[in-house]
Amino acid sequence: MRLHAIPLQLLFIPLLLACAGPTLGESEDVAAAASSDWNREIVYFVIPDRFADGKPNTHEVDRSQPGYFHGGDWKGLTDQLPYLDDLGVTALWITPIVDNIDGFVDGAGFPDWAYHGYWADDFNALDDRLGTEAELKALVDGAHARGMKVIVDVVFNHVGYDSDFLEAHPDWVRQGVQCGQDDQTSCLFGLPDLRTEQAEVTEHVLAAHADWVERIGFDGYRIDTAKHVAPAVLAQNQQLVTQRFGADFLTLGEVWGANAATLSSQYFAPQLMNGGIDFSFRGATRDWLLGRGRTVAYAKGFLPRRHAHTSGAVLGHYLSSHDEPGLLLELGGDRDLFRLAAGLQMTSIGMPIIFYGEEVARDIGDWPDNRSAMPWGDQGILPGAGIQQDDDMLAFYRNLIAIRRATPALSMGTYRPISYNGDLLVFARGWQGEVALVAVNRGDVEQSATLIDAAFQGQDRWAERLTGRDLIVSDGQLTLQLPPRSIWILTPDSK
Repeated sequence: MRLHAIPLQLLFIPLLLACAGPTLGESEDVAAAASSDWNREIVYFVIPDRFADGKPNTHEVDRSQPGYFHGGDWKGLTDQLPYLDDLGVTALWITPIVDNIDGFVDGAGFPDWAYHGYWADDFNALDDRLGTEAELKALVDGAHARGMKVIVDVVFNHVGYDSDFLEAHPDWVRQGVQCGQDDQTSCLFGLPDLRTEQAEVTEHVLAAHADWVERIGFDGYRIDTAKHVAPAVLAQNQQLVTQRFGADFLTLGEVWGANAATLSSQYFAPQLMNGGIDFSFRGATRDWLLGRGRTVAYAKGFLPRRHAHTSGAVLGHYLSSHDEPGLLLELGGDRDLFRLAAGLQMTSIGMPIIFYGEEVARDIGDWPDNRSAMPWGDQGILPGAGIQQDDDMLAFYRNLIAIRRATPALSMGTYRPISYNGDLLVFARGWQGEVALVAVNRGDVEQSATLIDAAFQGQDRWAERLTGRDLIVSDGQLTLQLPPRSIWILTPDSK
C-alpha cells in the first residue's frame, strides 16, 4: 500500500530565506569561517599495513593472523593515490608513523602486534616496517600533487607495552600501581601513561611530532585518546602548531563519546583543538535507519544540534572505524540502508570520514575484523588480493562524493527540516543563495510528499543528482515520490 503523508508535509517553506541566513545555533561567522575550512574535505582513513603492499618481502608478514603484520606500507598507499583521487578523496588520514614496539601482547587471546602504530617505542624514529622516510615523504608529496591533504595520527597520552621508552625515561611514565583513576592519570588499557604534567615530557612529545610535520609536510593531526590528555597539554600543542604551521593546521581530537556540544564547550571554546570527531552521528543515523527512533527526533533534534557548534571548528563524522563494528554489519548487511547512511553522511555538516574499504562494502566486522585487508578483487594487490569489491557501491560513492564537492551547501550550509513524518525525511541545505534538498525514505514502501514554496516560482525545474531524473514544479508545487530505501539530492536545474 502506498503511504501518503501530504497533510503533514504540504508545507509553506521559505527555502530561499531560510538558506540565506543562520539557523538553529549557526552564526554568521561559522559560515564565514567555513568557506575555506576543513569541513569541505572528504577524508579517507587508512591503516597502511592493511591497505596495499608496495614493497613485498621487506619484513615478515602473516596474513592468517589478525594481530600480525599483513604487509601494507607507505609505498603501497602511494601507488593507490590515483584510486583515491578517482574516488574523490581530498584528504588522507594515516595511523601513527613513529617507531613502535617490536614485541606483541596476548591479552586479546591472540598475539597482537603494533601494526597499527599506536604503541610508540621512540617518537623520534620512524617505524621502518612501513617504509623509509623518503617513502613517507613521497606519499605526502604525491598526495599534495593531487590536491589532497594528509593528516597523521599522533599519540600524546601513552607509549607501547614494555617499550624501550620506559628504560630511557623511567620517570616520564606511570604504570601499574602508579596509575590514577581520572581520565588524565589512568593507564588506558594498561598502557604506560606519559606524565605530561611534567614540562620536559610534554615538550619532548610535542616537539618530536611537530618536527615530523616540518620534515614530511603533514597538514594536520588526528590526536589519539585526546579525552585522556590534559587540557593544558592540548592548549600547548595548539599554540605550538599554530605558531609553526599556521591557523589552518588541523588538530582533530578523538574525545571518545563526544558530540558537537561536548566538543564545543570543553575543547573548541577553550581553544584546545580546532577539530573533533563527532561520535554521535554514527549511532543516531544507524538507529534512525533501523526504525529505532522517530523521524521528527532525528530531523528536529539530532541534526540541528550538529549545527550549533563553535564558529570555525571542524566536526569529523564517520560510519565505521578501527575501534567499532562496521556500520554495514550493524545494519544487518543491508546495503540499501548503508547507501542511505552514506548519503546522510555526505549531505550533513562537517567533515565526512570514510574508513578504508567502506566504499566497496568491505566486510568490516567487530574487532579485530574491523581491521581486515582492503579488498582489491582481481587486481593482485596484497594483502587483499582476491577479496571482491562491490562495484555498484563504489560507483555510488564516486557519484555521491562528486555531488557533495560540487554543492557547497551540503558541507557548509544552513539546515532546515522540511518533512519528518513516518519513514520520510526531507531537509534543506543552503549556502550563499544556493539551495539543496535532501529526501530520504528509510521504509519498505514508496513515500510521497508535496512541497509548496514561493521559491519554486523562480525555479520550476529541479534535478535529482544521484539518478539524473528531472522534477518539474507545477502550480508552485513540487511532488516527491521516493522509492523504498532511497535517497534523493535535489538542486535547481538551470536547464
